Amino acid sequence: MAGVTTLSSFAQSGIFGKWKTIDDETGKPKSFVVIYQNEEKEYGKIISLFPEPGEDPNPVCEECDDYRKNKEIIGMEIVTGMHKNGDEWVDGEILDPENGKVYRCKLWVENGKLKVMGYIAFFYRIQTWLKIG
Repeated sequence: MAGVTTLSSFAQSGIFGKWKTIDDETGKPKSFVVIYQNEEKEYGKIISLFPEPGEDPNPVCEECDDYRKNKEIIGMEIVTGMHKNGDEWVDGEILDPENGKVYRCKLWVENGKLKVMGYIAFFYRIQTWLKIG
């Protein structure tokens, strides 16, 4: 694929690779996301989920109101259009597939963990994602 950074270059930057997402409200793992670069922007795609007992293991984004409406969450880009600014990645967006809402996003690495901030104006949430591998 033209413009896609190879896995060997992922080691050069702290955000690239596979991460286990942790719900900031429950503390439970939610998914595995891979962060990668394409055309000089950074993106994150869900590659697997941790469904609770009785939950659909391959759900669709029923609450989304954009091009992701009723698309499978596994394989979905949830982090889009980020770019590096100093020690942070900014100016992109993150989707919460549970409620279909899209937030502005900022990413940074702190103590080997990925900090993910989704925000609208002064309202924000920060999740801590754990590096896999």
